[in-house]
Amino acid sequence: MRFWFVRHNAAETNPQLPPLVTISLTAVVALWLDGCSIALPSATSPELWGGGKDDVTSAIPAFRAPLSHALDQEDWRRASAAMGTALDPQGDGSTVNWDNPNTSAKGSFTPVGQPYPRDGKICRAFVAEIGAKDTHESLQGTACREKAAEWALSEVKPWKKG
Repeated sequence: MRFWFVRHNAAETNPQLPPLVTISLTAVVALWLDGCSIALPSATSPELWGGGKDDVTSAIPAFRAPLSHALDQEDWRRASAAMGTALDPQGDGSTVNWDNPNTSAKGSFTPVGQPYPRDGKICRAFVAEIGAKDTHESLQGTACREKAAEWALSEVKPWKKG
């Protein structure tokens, strides 16, 4: 039995389409797939990365320490731990030092006055000394925390000695 679109020979195991039908089907599939293509920006194009000078990946913002712009993330982690120890209401109120040998950053926290309650949190004033990246800063501020939480800075400004 022969159909107009299939040529079958008893010696062949696979039927074949006539050349005109094959070409027509190929053209239809190619046109159909052409509508599925998309253009991707190159790996260096501003559309892909956000394009800002300070924008490293546009997904992860650059780290900025809340205490000082001179501190990197590890410096701030170490400084924050020292701040928590210095401001602890159970502590003796003495100065606590910190340093980061990898960046040569260092500093200290000295609690000022007694802890006090504010808005359901415990707060305490402090004076901080920060030395990092050829800068030296003397700061005064206040940090507060809820019962079991970490200390969070509520205000920081340059310390005016005297």
